[in-house]
Amino acid sequence: MTEKVIGCAIEVHRILGPGLLESAYQRCLALELQHQGIAFETEVSMPVKYKDNTLDCGYRADMLVEKSLILELKAVDAILPVHQAQILTYMKLSGLRLGLLINFHHPRLIDGLQRFIL
Repeated sequence: MTEKVIGCAIEVHRILGPGLLESAYQRCLALELQHQGIAFETEVSMPVKYKDNTLDCGYRADMLVEKSLILELKAVDAILPVHQAQILTYMKLSGLRLGLLINFHHPRLIDGLQRFIL
């Protein structure tokens, strides 16, 4: 699944290049995933489970692909540790073991990809 999603992201980046806002890449990636017949959701709520309570604290993952892969999209100069912590937190909250952090701000998208496995 990650190969297909990375292929879609590369296609979006090939057409648009770096320099746009994250929201533009998210919408275009959604169109590309849809075109490829890949199921996804956007802005997926990530509730916090604390003891016997489930709390909506406002956390939202950018995309959830095939109910098994978390995507966190960025359009920043550099990925910081806080961005990596963010996707790892979403993976833990969702119980999913696989995530991709994609930074569209690189001239070559492959340099802006990070894969996470819990």
